[in-house]
Amino acid sequence: MHLSKNRIITIANQKGGVGKTTTAINLATALAAIGEEVLIVDIDPQGNASTGLGIDRKDRGVSAYDLLTQNATVSETVMQTAVPHLSIIPSTMDLLGVEMEIAGTPDRVFRLRKALQAADAQRYNYVLIDCPPSLNLLTMNAMAAAHSILVPLQCEFFALEGLSQLLETVEQVRDSLNPTLDIQGIVMTMYDPRNNLALQVVEDVRSHLGEKVYRTLIPRNVRVSEAPSYGKPAILYDLKCAGSQAYLQLASEVIQRERNRKAA
Repeated sequence: MHLSKNRIITIANQKGGVGKTTTAINLATALAAIGEEVLIVDIDPQGNASTGLGIDRKDRGVSAYDLLTQNATVSETVMQTAVPHLSIIPSTMDLLGVEMEIAGTPDRVFRLRKALQAADAQRYNYVLIDCPPSLNLLTMNAMAAAHSILVPLQCEFFALEGLSQLLETVEQVRDSLNPTLDIQGIVMTMYDPRNNLALQVVEDVRSHLGEKVYRTLIPRNVRVSEAPSYGKPAILYDLKCAGSQAYLQLASEVIQRERNRKAA
């Protein structure tokens, strides 16, 4: 069971290109902007969350790999980002080999949970885990460690198909590894209001999942796409653009859901 005081949210979708990392970075920045202490754990070997927050590859001496192989603690792997109140445990390509290294150990699925239950992880109000676009051992570690899952879902035709597979996995994880895991919410990304299909997809997902779907829709937005190449979250790169405003709205929905959960 979870002993942690912090709130651990895994951002997962086994499909690539749905705005997972963009959501992790900008949601974390929005939470940090209102004074929450936030930690991103980047367990995607591509390391896009680390790059998108301006962490140069050559500066990532100790990383999520060391955390999962139990060679380092949270406080030894954490790096401060340019955003006040926002820290990151960066990713390196070493993560590609971590599955092979820990596959034979009995606690292989609980490595991340153990690390995040340690005292040095408790100073963060929110821990957001950015996962690789697959349901592998890294993603299983993230799901076993999390209190809840946030699913970015692209407004496109096959969205529901991929989502049902992910929800099945969440059920399996709940049954076998983490009975308290729940869905924090589904966020619709890359929304284009001029596209009838996008409207249809949003309606479909809402009719299937109701309240689980956030009201906020994250639009397709050039400024949001440009931001990572400057090593900045969109919210820092261009606060006034539609994408940044949407992520600020999403953050307030996430916080509201957390308040409701505590009050329940």
